[in-house]
Amino acid sequence: MGKEGKAIFRCQQCGYESSRWLGRCPDCGGWNTLIEEVFKEEKKYSLHPEGHSIPLPISKIEIEESRARYKTEISEFDRVLGGGIVPGSLILVGGEPGIGKSTLLLQIANSLSRNYGKILYISAEESLYQIKLRASRLGVLAEKLFLVSETDIEVIKKHISEIKPKVVIVDSIQTINDYEISSSPGSISQVRECTAQLMRLAKSKEISVFIIGHVTKGGILAGPKVLEHIVDTVLYLEGEQYNIYRILRSTKNRFGSTNELGIFKMGEKGLVEVLNPSELLLSEKPSHVSGSVVAATFEGSRPLLVEMQALVSYSNLGIPRRMTTGVDYNRVLLILAVLEKRVGYSLHSQDVHVNIAGG
Repeated sequence: MGKEGKAIFRCQQCGYESSRWLGRCPDCGGWNTLIEEVFKEEKKYSLHPEGHSIPLPISKIEIEESRARYKTEISEFDRVLGGGIVPGSLILVGGEPGIGKSTLLLQIANSLSRNYGKILYISAEESLYQIKLRASRLGVLAEKLFLVSETDIEVIKKHISEIKPKVVIVDSIQTINDYEISSSPGSISQVRECTAQLMRLAKSKEISVFIIGHVTKGGILAGPKVLEHIVDTVLYLEGEQYNIYRILRSTKNRFGSTNELGIFKMGEKGLVEVLNPSELLLSEKPSHVSGSVVAATFEGSRPLLVEMQALVSYSNLGIPRRMTTGVDYNRVLLILAVLEKRVGYSLHSQDVHVNIAGG
């Protein structure tokens, strides 16, 4: 007898399955995270629906010029991806609410539509009117940029088949729904199945797909861990609440390095590239001040100049404090031990503060 129609309880944090409800997940330890879902037999898909795949020698596979990477004209973004967007790739973009994910991808869609053809932006969280308001503020008015507000994955696939875009942007994956799965949008089953369908569409049609993902309070992507395994690239857009600067990082990239980062400045016209971050990091450095030194470091292929600050003061506490920002705490303790043992500095009664300017 098959399992179709049977109810299971699935943890919405880690994906653990149980035949009965549990208050605490035995796998991840989360409380009240098991939600009832109706289990159905998984649908069978193929990347080659019109026939069987054929093994080919690697030497016989040619890379066509038409499949070269798409350049977004935003050099900071292209650098993080490894030189541009690979056709047929599936890219997950995560970040806290209000950090600028939708703004960045709308700017990218505008640039791509001017140079490569049709781009489809699918919003399941905003109406077309709301998207148009933001697009007008950003100066996004490209004729080949198509907008649609939709949550049904089947309707979304139909729109993609009709428009035949080069790039698709889905905002966000937690709000997309497959009505053949009896669970709410954002559940592990929904996120996993909808992402898998978009992945198959991207590979079979050579369409690059961006999906925006929500993050939890802990700063990690919401949904099943398998989500990060399905996609080709995982990007994080980071920034502090009251800071105008944003950092784009890659934690997974099948087509490039994960050591690169992009720096942007949030303004009225959207995100603007910061082409010389060293100038930004050193802009407020006072000259001829003790306890301050400029050091060179590398982030991927980019050299950066950063200011390192140190302050040592007498401590009235029995155990002096060691405070670090932007520097490994244990590394600082090692340096202090060397200074005491080899140089002869007495630091056991001193508070030590070490800081990298700008974090």
